[in-house]
This record gives sequence, structure tokens and C-alpha cells, in this order.
Amino acid sequence: MNTAITSSSQGLQKPNLSLLNIWNMSFGFLGIQFGFALQTGNASRILQTFGADVEHLSLFWLAAPISGMLIQPIIGYYSDRTWTRLGRRRPYFLFGALIAALSLALLPNAALFTALFPPLLIGAGMLMLMDCSFNVAMEPFRALVADNLNEKQRGTGFSIQTFLIGTGAILGSFLPYILSEYFEISKTADPGKVPDNVVYSFYAGAVVLVITLLWTVISTKEYDPETHLKFNPREVETGKPGLWSIFTDFRQMPSTMIKLGLVQFFSWFALFSMWVFTTPAIAQHIYHLPSNDTSSPAYANAGNWTGILFGVYNAVSAVYAIFLPFLYKKIGKRNTHILSLSVAGAGLLSLYLIQDVRLLIYPMIAVGIAWASILATPYAILSNTLPAHKMGLYMGLFNFFITLPQLVNGFLGGLLVKHIFNGQAIYALVSAGIFMLLAAAVSFRLPGKL
Repeated sequence: MNTAITSSSQGLQKPNLSLLNIWNMSFGFLGIQFGFALQTGNASRILQTFGADVEHLSLFWLAAPISGMLIQPIIGYYSDRTWTRLGRRRPYFLFGALIAALSLALLPNAALFTALFPPLLIGAGMLMLMDCSFNVAMEPFRALVADNLNEKQRGTGFSIQTFLIGTGAILGSFLPYILSEYFEISKTADPGKVPDNVVYSFYAGAVVLVITLLWTVISTKEYDPETHLKFNPREVETGKPGLWSIFTDFRQMPSTMIKLGLVQFFSWFALFSMWVFTTPAIAQHIYHLPSNDTSSPAYANAGNWTGILFGVYNAVSAVYAIFLPFLYKKIGKRNTHILSLSVAGAGLLSLYLIQDVRLLIYPMIAVGIAWASILATPYAILSNTLPAHKMGLYMGLFNFFITLPQLVNGFLGGLLVKHIFNGQAIYALVSAGIFMLLAAAVSFRLPGKL
């Protein structure tokens, strides 16, 4: 951060940072997403292995949105006020990474604790611990990009962050398949046990998570309080300090944030359905297995294909993220988001028509286009409308519009599959396509200049 700094009527302007600086400050997200991809691709099959019914899977997945809704605003609030020798944001994602790595190692081994509790209960507990720690680690990364970059570079910053997220997710999604098919590590196991290829993948995820987070902590600097104030001389704290101010700030959120929130609601409702029900949908719709068959080789193939498909959409996301800054300049952020969400909606609807598992790759390409935009565009829009001294808090509050749809889906998704869709998980994926198109439609409410 030694680039020449210019002044303006609003204070000093943050310098342009090199691409290497921007890369380093987000590199830890690669490890976080590596672990998150292992969770999204394998948590359902692990929980089913420990005895969960398909219609109850979405309830277990509620751990993620609940923890995010509670933890991210609190972490954002305190990280706005934290100034240590390690920095402002870095202490939080370092601590979160260490706990997340531990939970990654423990989740597939929940059966080892059966002498104390049922393995399903242990597995659900490890899933909740993992989600809590992921949220502690993830939240400050968005604020870190906004803290260190000027307005012109934030779009690039969030795009690079999305590229690294996609890269990490590719590795996490493909690893179980690679270990079983190329290293001949068993992809099946006795009833009640998790296959070795999944267990070893989770171990690898824990190691990668710690290494990448340490890289960001060591290689990235944050502005000290005095320099931060020079960049933001008009910052004035209003209202009563303390956690209670979170509710006041939520009520006073910018109008653009509210409009983006509705877009996020429909987008993440769709994504949650896809994450929870893809494996059982493939098993039923393509392999024609009954919903309670979780130990057969065919079901293992369905689970492994889920990992491949999730890796595909993350690979597409990583590539598409490179072009996002170009699209922002050509058609604007709003129109880029509308286009991306519409493509994904059409792709998810097409899943119902496919009977060859290999053709499922094409809808996942469409999902990858939307995933890149979902991870970058709303934050690129939002960061330029928020006060710098509350950047972490509002980034945490914005997570409300990600967690709420997952909570709603978590409570209703299993009921819909059981009572409305007659146990056929494929219809949950079709409904995901409809919600993605709704997200594209409400994006037209955003200002056209964005």
C-alpha cells in the first residue's frame, strides 16, 4: 500500500493496489470455499448415511442460515471496531478458519462418537459448528476488500474474490471423485459409515483452509486507524453504541440494499434447493433408486456426480468472474446480473428433461454463470452505497437476505418434497429454476445506471 495517494474534498483517495495485492487479500477465500464445497456436495449424503430421511435433509441444513443470520452482523459490528496489531478484519477470519478446519476433520467421523450420542446428532452438531466457523471466517473478507480498495477497484476486487471462490470450490467438489477414480480410494462403505474418499477429502479441506488463510493473514496489510480516518474524514458515529445499534442500522439500511435484498432472497432460495436436493434428485430421477437407498454403488455414483456437477458450475463461475468487470463497463452491473440469473433459471428448469447424467453438465454451466454474478455483483453495487465506518456491519446485515430464504426453504423444502412433490426431489430443482427467474425479474427494480 505504498502507491502515491491523492487528495480530494472528501479526504485522501485510496491508492490503486496491484493485482497481486488484491489476489493476496482474497486468497484465503479459496480455502474457505474448498471446505464449503465439500460441505455442500457431501453433507446430505453424510447425514443420510447416519440415518436422516430425504424429506428431513433441509432441516439439518438450517444450521447454515441460522448461524449466518446471527453471527455475521455481530462479527461485522465488532470487526468495524477492532484495531489490533494483526489488523481489523484478519483476527476474525483466522480464528474462524481454525475452528472450521477442526469441524471439517470431525464431521465425516461422527460415527466414532456413538458411545456418547447418536451419530446423526453428532453429525448435525459438527455441521452447525462448521457453519458457524465458516461465517466467522467469511464475513470480514467482503469488508476487507471494501476497506482496502477505492471505488474504481472494488468491482475488480470482488471479481477476483469470486474467481478464487470458484477455484476453491472446484477443488473441493472434484476431490472425492478424483480420490475414488484415480487413486482407487473406496467410494463405498458399510451402512452407517462414510466412504474413505469423502473422509480423506475432508482432511485435505482442513489443511488447505488453514494454509490459505495464513497466506492472507501474512501477506495482506490493513490500514491503521489514523490512515483509515484520513480516507474517511466525515465518518461520525451516531446513535447509541453497542449491539443494540445493529437493529437501528438494519431499519435505516440504504434503499439500494433493500432492493438488492429481494433479489438475493429469490436467488438464494433457489441455490439452497439445489444444494440440498441434487444428490437425491439424481439418484431418483436418473438412477431410479428409491429415496431410502443410500448405501448402494448407484447412490455413491449419484453423490460423486453431484460433486462433479458442483465443480462444473464453480469452474464456470471462476472463468466468468474474469469477464465481469468488462460486462460491468459494457452493459452495467444491473443488466449483467439480470442476464446471469435468467440463464441459470432456464438451466435449472431443463434438469427435468434430462435422463443422461452426463448432460447435467450443461445446466450446471448456466448455474455457474449466475453463481459468479451472485458472489460479486451485489457486493460491487452495495459497497459503493455504504458508510465506510459501518462497512463490516452492513455487509453482515446484508447476509440476512441470504440466510432468510434458506431458513424459509429449510422449513418448507422438505414438506414440499414429501407432500406436494410425492417424495420426488427433482421438482425441488425445477422450483429452484422458477425462483432464479423471479430473482432476475425483480432485479429490474434496481437503478438502471448500475
